[in-house]
Amino acid sequence: MSLFFDADWFDAKLSERRLDRGALSDAAGIERADLHSIYVNARAASAAELDAFARVLGADIVEVTLRSGIATRDAQAHEDTSARIESIEARLDAIDNWLEEFERSTKKSA
Repeated sequence: MSLFFDADWFDAKLSERRLDRGALSDAAGIERADLHSIYVNARAASAAELDAFARVLGADIVEVTLRSGIATRDAQAHEDTSARIESIEARLDAIDNWLEEFERSTKKSA
C-alpha cells in the first residue's frame, strides 16, 4: 500500500491561514501545475519545496514531510533508481535538519 499526499490536511492548514494553494506554489517557487502534480501524486516535492510549505503553513517540517506521502509513480519513474534515492535522501536530510534544530531549541530552553 502506498502512502499519498494528504491534500485535505494541506488545504485545511491553508484555510486556517486564509490562504490558497497559490501561496504554496509561490513560496516554493513552482508553477501551480507543478503543485497540482504534487497534490495528485504525479511527483514528489523536493526538500526545498517541503521546507517552503512548512514555512507557509507554520507547521513542523517533519509533519509536512510525512503528510506529503510517498506516491506510487509511473513505470518510467521507477526505472530511475538514482533519482528516487536522491529524493529519499533529500527527505531524510530535511528530517535530520529539523531534528537537529529541535534538539538545539530544546537545549536552549532547558
